[in-house]
Amino acid sequence: MKILTIPDIHLKPWIFDHADAILENKEADKAVCLMDIADDWKQQLNLDLYELTYDRAIRFAKEHPETLWCYGNHDLSYEWDELETGYSYAASHLVRKKMQELRKALVDYRQLAYIHRIDNVLFSHGGLAYEFVRNRIPGRFHDDIDYVIDTINSFGRMEMWQDLSPIWYRPQYYKGKMFQSQKYLQVVGHTPVEEIKKDRNVISCDVFSTSSNGKPIGKPQFLILDTGTGKYTTTPEYINDR
Repeated sequence: MKILTIPDIHLKPWIFDHADAILENKEADKAVCLMDIADDWKQQLNLDLYELTYDRAIRFAKEHPETLWCYGNHDLSYEWDELETGYSYAASHLVRKKMQELRKALVDYRQLAYIHRIDNVLFSHGGLAYEFVRNRIPGRFHDDIDYVIDTINSFGRMEMWQDLSPIWYRPQYYKGKMFQSQKYLQVVGHTPVEEIKKDRNVISCDVFSTSSNGKPIGKPQFLILDTGTGKYTTTPEYINDR
């Protein structure tokens, strides 16, 4: 199956416009969004942009009902009242309201989770580290990947709001062992990178994020991954032309 990965949004609703066009052109079978819909540099008081972005995400969910969504740390900071860089007190009520609307727009509530598996590919915001699984799930269950994922997807703030969790982990910097790295490819966002690239068993694709001055960090492209073969391509670069 060819999967379009939509990386961290951070108040850029036009990303969904381009993703929509890719799916309409049948370049991918369906999408996985790595979220972090909320927050961007110096936008804490721009409530119109928050609302516009969430409404675009909700419309995308309705137009492409097979899309899977992976919670990011910026999404959950509002759900759990945990402060995060760029957190907007002014938008907090709006974000929680719109997240509820997003959940209601899904065909199945399980489409919004920390981790999704398609074939032998794991999608999450930050990545699934072996140490996190070892600390949270008995070893006798580690070969049952669906049990591991279902268990983690049932966790709450106490388990997830820490550096090793799949919403926070940064395999680009922390060179610890990834979970079942010989069996599963992982696709992650969360950490801005200059280009979509594979290192070990991890493909990093947060390339739409910007520096504090608004300058793009990476080449703004999308990842299209064949989950059957593990081969992937990248789209042409996109800019905000909407």
